[in-house]
Amino acid sequence: MQEIKSRNQNWQSSQEQRPGASNKGAKYTSNKTHYSPTDPDARISVKPGKARKLNYLNNISVDTAHHVITDVKAYHADKKDSQYLQDTTKRLKQRLKEQGLLWTTLLADAGYSSGENYAFLEKQNIVSYIPQHGTYKGGPEGFIFFKEENYWLCPQGIKVTFRKRRMVKNSLQDHYLTKRSDCKNCPIKQKCIGKGFEKKIGITVYKEHYERNNKRVRSKIGRRMKGKRQSTVEPIFGTLTQFMGLRKVNTIGIAQANKVMHMSATAYNLKKMLKFMSKTAEIMTNQGIFLFSSLNRQLGLFSSILSLQ
Repeated sequence: MQEIKSRNQNWQSSQEQRPGASNKGAKYTSNKTHYSPTDPDARISVKPGKARKLNYLNNISVDTAHHVITDVKAYHADKKDSQYLQDTTKRLKQRLKEQGLLWTTLLADAGYSSGENYAFLEKQNIVSYIPQHGTYKGGPEGFIFFKEENYWLCPQGIKVTFRKRRMVKNSLQDHYLTKRSDCKNCPIKQKCIGKGFEKKIGITVYKEHYERNNKRVRSKIGRRMKGKRQSTVEPIFGTLTQFMGLRKVNTIGIAQANKVMHMSATAYNLKKMLKFMSKTAEIMTNQGIFLFSSLNRQLGLFSSILSLQ
C-alpha cells in the first residue's frame, strides 16, 4: 500500500506531458490496483502518449494479395502483442490448411518481436519479417562471442564464462561472468563495469533466431516486405475503427467484444467480395465461360475466409 501511495504522488507531480494532467485528482492506475466491476474482462492498457483506460486488444491478420481479413480475435489488453502471436498463428495456419492454402511468410511490426516467437515460427516453417524490438542487444560492444566454447572475450582478452540460465522478465537468458581478480586491475574497468566488481553479460537464449530474422529484415526483400506490411494492415485498421464501428465496443465481456470484432471483419470482407464480383463481371462479358469457372473458385476462397471462427 505504501508503494501505491508513493506512485500516486510521483504520478501527480510528473504528469505534465500525460493526458489528464490538469486533473488534480489524477491517480496512477494499474491492473494490479484497479478493475471494472461492470466489465471485469476489460483491462487497463498502457501505451506511451495515450491515456490509461479500460480496453480490449484487437488482433487481426490480413492477406497481402487481396487485403482480406483472414483472422480476428479479441484479447485482454494487459499483455503485449507479442504474447498473442503464437495463438493467432496456430489458429490461422489450421484454417488455411483446411482450405488447401499454404502459408509461408509472416509480416508484423516490432510489437510482435520476441525470441520465443522467432523460434516458434521457424518450427512452423514460416519465414518471419518482424523488426527487432528496441530492447534487444546482440551483446556488449567490443566483445567477441565464441559459440563452441560458449564464452565472451573482452577487448582486454579476458574470458567472460557461462554461469547459469534463468528467467528475467519472462525472457530466458544466459548469464556470463568474469572473476573479480580478472577485472581488478583492468585499465578500462571504469568504462566497462563502473563501480562493479566483475563484468556481467545477460543475453537471450534466442540470439541466433534474432540474428537470422534481423538479416532477413535488413535485406532488399525485407525492405520491400516492410512497405507491403505498412500498406496492407494499417489502412485496414483505420477502416475498421473509422467506418466499421470498431473504435468503441459497446458490449460487456470479452466474448461479446469478440463478436463485435468478428462482425466488423465480416462486413469489411463482404465489401471486398462485392468489389471483386463487380470487376470480374465486367471482364466476363468479353472472355466467356472460362472466367466464370475461375470466379467460382475465387468465391469459394472468399466464402471460406469469411467464416472466421
